[in-house]
Amino acid sequence: MVKLNKIYTRTGDAGTTGLVDGSRLPKHAPRMQAVGDVDEANSAIGLAIIAMGARPETRWLTTIQNDLFDLGADLATPIPEGEDEPWALRIVASQVKRLEDEIDAMNAELAPLDSFILPGGSHAAAAVHLARAITRRAERSATATAADVALNPQALAYLNRLSDLLFVLARRLNDNGAGDVKWVPGASR
Repeated sequence: MVKLNKIYTRTGDAGTTGLVDGSRLPKHAPRMQAVGDVDEANSAIGLAIIAMGARPETRWLTTIQNDLFDLGADLATPIPEGEDEPWALRIVASQVKRLEDEIDAMNAELAPLDSFILPGGSHAAAAVHLARAITRRAERSATATAADVALNPQALAYLNRLSDLLFVLARRLNDNGAGDVKWVPGASR
């Protein structure tokens, strides 16, 4: 368990931050951008939970918030070449599968899309759409990082499924899609 007695350490004053393995990176490094974007997605999900009020789906999102801390730790732990790392906290396939199962269950209750939808509708759906967009950014940051360093493929899959789950959840919050705001191409010309 994590125990923090002191919040500031001064170790980052020179513009670097520590990784789980003890190495340091510039705070602006692509890996740290991905970690920060995951943190921002987690914060946006927190706001979405508040906007949703007392709904059963908030339990899923709280579980996802915990997963996102796991994901941040995963991204902040370099994968050593050819070494076994049983100590590392990694996103695992069962976490991705749980998201897929939730997506499938929610999507089964929704009418198929006949247009792209605008991120809005209800206040709760708009908050979830914002979390989805930030999650997409986190995914872009993580895949950009993966172009240069090894990352856990399950971490990338998790981000991809999470944005899908948030999209479907937003539709569910919009009266199972009846309150979706549809895109009308060229409507403002």
